[in-house]
Amino acid sequence: MATTAAASPPAIATALSALLRRQRRRSSRCVGASHARCLAADANAEAVAPSRRGGHGGTRLEEAVPAGEGRSRIDAWISARLGGGGVSRARIQASIRAGLVVVNGRPVSKVSHMVKGGDIVSCTVSELQPLRAEPEDIPLDIVYEDDHLLVVNKPAHMMMILMCLTSINLLLANSEVREALVRPGIVHRLDKGTSGLLVVAKDEHSHAQLAEQFKLHTIRRVYISLTCGAPNPNSGRIEVPIARDPNNRIRMIATPGSGHRYARHAASRYKVREVFAGGGSALVEWRLETGRTHQIRAHAKYLGIPLLGDETYGGTKSMALSLLRPRTPSRYHCDLSNMISKIDRPCLHAALLGFKHPHSGKILEFSCPPPDDFTEVLNELHQVTLASNGNSGGGVARICD
Repeated sequence: MATTAAASPPAIATALSALLRRQRRRSSRCVGASHARCLAADANAEAVAPSRRGGHGGTRLEEAVPAGEGRSRIDAWISARLGGGGVSRARIQASIRAGLVVVNGRPVSKVSHMVKGGDIVSCTVSELQPLRAEPEDIPLDIVYEDDHLLVVNKPAHMMMILMCLTSINLLLANSEVREALVRPGIVHRLDKGTSGLLVVAKDEHSHAQLAEQFKLHTIRRVYISLTCGAPNPNSGRIEVPIARDPNNRIRMIATPGSGHRYARHAASRYKVREVFAGGGSALVEWRLETGRTHQIRAHAKYLGIPLLGDETYGGTKSMALSLLRPRTPSRYHCDLSNMISKIDRPCLHAALLGFKHPHSGKILEFSCPPPDDFTEVLNELHQVTLASNGNSGGGVARICD
């Protein structure tokens, strides 16, 4: 439902703060003064007992595949039995390649080897090798950190490979960690142009447990975006499979029905939080039920509201101007053109992340406002909206409940 609310130019910060406040039930300051912009629920949870670093090496499994069980990949079959103990599938695959897995008395070297009912499987988990690297000074905004994981606020334009290397650098800066058997890992990913919250595991057990939460879709993730146009209705659920675009391999497409052979199930929920310039743009909140590549971007395009600045999915500068200029006074057209010309990424921010701590079991929830480039566009859209409504200072903005 659309309502009318008073809003002044500084009210943009208030609107965003209200949005983030809705997402958290309990909050406290982030650890460290340098992270004062971020908020974390239960971030200062009681310390959890550290686990043995580099564990699981030498763990053995000797078991028969139950009679009547269908064919399965060897890595998946072993992972289903050892994964609950914190052994990652990647670690199992490394053990297979090292010749430490035997089926019916014969070593196997292919992770795709198929086993069937009655096969006798023997596996010894490989040892981890210590990291041999030295830290470098690469800045990163740490929202939360303990012995087992990091939550970081990824800046836009940072590629995930650099994100991973930076996270390793942070661990190497600690001399105790540098001497330990550590394999930190990115548990999930954000697109290069997307800013916001990301969790990084410091040890194998944490990585396996967090990955399982993502697999079961129990991780809480909320994104905010600016769109070209405004969706109608202003809230809804999209359940449309996503596949790689056969005409453009770097792009995904939402494909209704089952016409695409490689389409994967994808579901997103969206809610319009604010409408700008009579529908020329909108602040939209997204909640992911699945985690497909480019899911929000592909679903937004499917709805006909590509993300502002998302050139790959149709949110071009020309499209943004074609929607905004007819709805705004001509005296603002120059400012609009300047604002749009500065947008160099999709306006998408991972604003909230919640999960169960892999060791303590405590629920942690973190939120962080969008970076300056996102906020500057948001401010400009507010000004344009106020001007369109005939207000120069304390006018009205359309807020969606």
